[in-house]
Amino acid sequence: MSKIGIDIEKAKQILQTDGLVAIPTETVYGLAANALHKDAVLKIFEAKNRPHFDPLIIHTNSIEKIKCWVDDFPQWAQQLAADFWPGPLTLLLPKKNTIPDLVTSGLPQVAVRIPNHNLTLQLLESLDFPLAAPSANPFGYVSPTTAAHVATQLQNKVDYILNGGICDVGIESTIVGFENNCVTVYRLGGLAIEDIEQIIGKVNVQVNQSSNPTAPGMLKSHYAPTKSLFIGDVDDFIKNNSSKKIGIISFYKDYNVEKNQSRILSPTKDLKEAAHNLFSAIRELDASDVDVIIAEKFPDNFLGRAINDRLQRASAK
Repeated sequence: MSKIGIDIEKAKQILQTDGLVAIPTETVYGLAANALHKDAVLKIFEAKNRPHFDPLIIHTNSIEKIKCWVDDFPQWAQQLAADFWPGPLTLLLPKKNTIPDLVTSGLPQVAVRIPNHNLTLQLLESLDFPLAAPSANPFGYVSPTTAAHVATQLQNKVDYILNGGICDVGIESTIVGFENNCVTVYRLGGLAIEDIEQIIGKVNVQVNQSSNPTAPGMLKSHYAPTKSLFIGDVDDFIKNNSSKKIGIISFYKDYNVEKNQSRILSPTKDLKEAAHNLFSAIRELDASDVDVIIAEKFPDNFLGRAINDRLQRASAK
């Protein structure tokens, strides 16, 4: 089992020698390596069993550093960065050749962001290279929101786990790029589309479920538990599956669970709280003795869109 701690200097030394460190962010824990060294990045793919066609996000602590690794930082991107960094926003920008093609899966753009977590920002400030850091879990499984989640799933595949507590947002960042003369959202996440549109106006939403992704987090099956997960009417599902023990994920409604298990994500009907609790609820039910998991569809606005997106991908087989 990997060691868990808060030693930033230890994490820095491991990363400088092309090792792997799990880092906390406000969204989920990332599995980090030197993004400029192909051999280090390759270790991420090997540890996660992640296919090489799925691109990674690079993390750093300042826009000045990002400008060293991208060819252009257009006005729309500067506006969003000014309002939402550090935070759960990832921008797709044209990369310089210093970023290995392995990081971008051969695509001409690199996904970049500045995470909003003090411990990781201190680490990033001490480094002269960015960190490639997808979620710190086996490929396709539920993303980790605590250091313990990382340790349980990756065990000795990571050299050190930087413990930053429970992730505040709890779902991955929103990915935004530019296509066909329009700002485009490629992945729904911890920053609501409504908040983005307040800054730059109407955006295009292109969150296709793809086997050939143009941005991280676009694969059809992702964030999935080992048990089957369905989305729909909970009462009907319970009625039609009376012989099974069912795990229930609801927004705020308290279902009569009897032999079943229920996870209410926000009794106060707060979508941010629901997003924060989503992955932990899926994990808990997956580790329980239920036979199957049923989730409500959430309101299709603000972070409800991102919750529905994660549930849809978690239910795809």
